[in-house]
Amino acid sequence: MRLDALNEFAFEDSTQQPRVYGHDGAVVIELHGEIDLLAYQKMAPLLDPITGGTATTVVIDLTRTTFFDCSGVALLVRAHRRTTARGARLAVVCTHHLTLRVLRLTGLTPVLSPVPSLEEALERALEKD
Repeated sequence: MRLDALNEFAFEDSTQQPRVYGHDGAVVIELHGEIDLLAYQKMAPLLDPITGGTATTVVIDLTRTTFFDCSGVALLVRAHRRTTARGARLAVVCTHHLTLRVLRLTGLTPVLSPVPSLEEALERALEKD
């Protein structure tokens, strides 16, 4: 799926529209706003073609999220399973202390290894090559 074709996924609140772009050979998905059940239902169809696609590295950037619940956890787990199943890497960028706490309490911190910047996520992905 072409990145520009992903714009067809409409969000009622344009501030929650994910931004998807290529950066240093990776596909970066910036999530915005609240990541709850409604967001999950809208974002899963957006993420699936990317996480199941051909990119060797997919980065999910959570720095612009304002709320993150168990639906957000499910979204990250789904993305992780899809990317690793095809031998690709998923990197997560996160700085929000409550989101990091949710990842820690669910035991996902060692699995997802969130980092504070896009640059660090890309560096770690290159180290694994």
